[in-house]
Amino acid sequence: MLLERIYDEDLAQASYFVGCQAKGEAIVIDPRRDLGPYLDLAARNGMRIVAVTETHIHADYLSGTRELAAATGATAYVSAEGGDDWQYGFEAERLHHGDAIRLGNIIVEARHTPGHTPEHLSFLVTDGAFADKPGYYFTGDFVFVGDLGRPDLLDEAAGGVNTRFAGARQLFESLRRDFLTLPDYVQVFPAHGAGSACGRALGAIAATTVGYERENAWWAPFLRDGDEAGFVAALLDGQPDAHAYFARMKRQNKQGPAVLGEPAKLVEFDNVTLARRLAADEVIFVDTRHNTQVHLGTVARSLNVPGVGKAASYGAWVYDPEREDRPLVLLAGDESQAREYRDHLVRVGIDNIIGYTTSLTGLPLVVPTVISQDDLDTTARSMLLDVRNRTEFAAGHLPGAEQLSGGRVLWHLDQLPTAGTIIAYCQSGVRVSVAASALRRAGYDVAELEGSYLGWVSHQDQKEVLSVG
Repeated sequence: MLLERIYDEDLAQASYFVGCQAKGEAIVIDPRRDLGPYLDLAARNGMRIVAVTETHIHADYLSGTRELAAATGATAYVSAEGGDDWQYGFEAERLHHGDAIRLGNIIVEARHTPGHTPEHLSFLVTDGAFADKPGYYFTGDFVFVGDLGRPDLLDEAAGGVNTRFAGARQLFESLRRDFLTLPDYVQVFPAHGAGSACGRALGAIAATTVGYERENAWWAPFLRDGDEAGFVAALLDGQPDAHAYFARMKRQNKQGPAVLGEPAKLVEFDNVTLARRLAADEVIFVDTRHNTQVHLGTVARSLNVPGVGKAASYGAWVYDPEREDRPLVLLAGDESQAREYRDHLVRVGIDNIIGYTTSLTGLPLVVPTVISQDDLDTTARSMLLDVRNRTEFAAGHLPGAEQLSGGRVLWHLDQLPTAGTIIAYCQSGVRVSVAASALRRAGYDVAELEGSYLGWVSHQDQKEVLSVG
């Protein structure tokens, strides 16, 4: 059996390529929409992708199940569990608990493991060429390394009302009924790693085992004691903010994401043409530089998505394709880098990228307002905005600040003042530059605090030293 993990550092998301080498057939679990890694793996190993499936209706990225099935002719499989409200809206084979997909010597068994979502499936895999019992468990957002999938996302991002409590109880039962009945040696491969907002404290290690989690996971004592109430309380406590774009991902993944097909060639814009189109408000410019460079001058009303490494994460904070139909033009070093940005952006359903430019020369530039730590107390403001996560805010924040995370701010403009200057900060200055660019494009007067929260802490320490001296 061939098993390969394809990991997206941007969204902390893992998909898996599992193949039977004897028959030359493979299945992909939880694919993303840019298909290069899966197609390359299949070609390199002389395999055909004959099946593609996903563990659940994802919230943090747009599924590539339909895309990969269309590109390869593979059969798509999705969950039939969870009740009428959780049925997929596109053509695919439906899997119930206990159904199996066979690839030569390999058996992929669907296990209904609700809790994170009602329809959630995990996949128990037996390598028949080596053993007659399952040895691998692809748990999606059910069990992570050292953590569990959060059951509150339906409330936080999909319009649910107090579904978190039923979800938490379902997770307790899924662990008791399914996960903990497996032998200790079964290897566990989750769909996310450290940095994902789909859990609270995910481990950075790629995989674990049933036995290791049984002995060491934070939730294990609650299961041993049969303490469901304690488990529910501990699971729901301290979950991070859910990004607002998750609601769009849920809807699109349930309905069926649009199939992109072969990507179009990106246009390299000359800046005379680009300046004209920007003046006519026909396109949106994406400044991909670090905030320190952006602060020296950037295109007016541009969006800041700093670096390709987090392009999907930050792009989904600042651009909502359900509200905005203007296409994007990227600042990129060359066409190859622009394509890489596009690969990241389509993972969150930002498909309308038409081209790039390699410089800012000749474009209309503005200098974003940045407030120094010395001037913070004397600068008039209508709001002091903390765009960090609520758990960061709870650990310490500037006096008088109000919290609204960067991944939610564009969807909660009703919480912002309609006039006056908003002074905003994050931890170090990167996230606030992203959020501030979106707010400026929406018409708000936003000033960024130089050095953000860490700069403020350092400034307070310096003032204390001076006062003592």
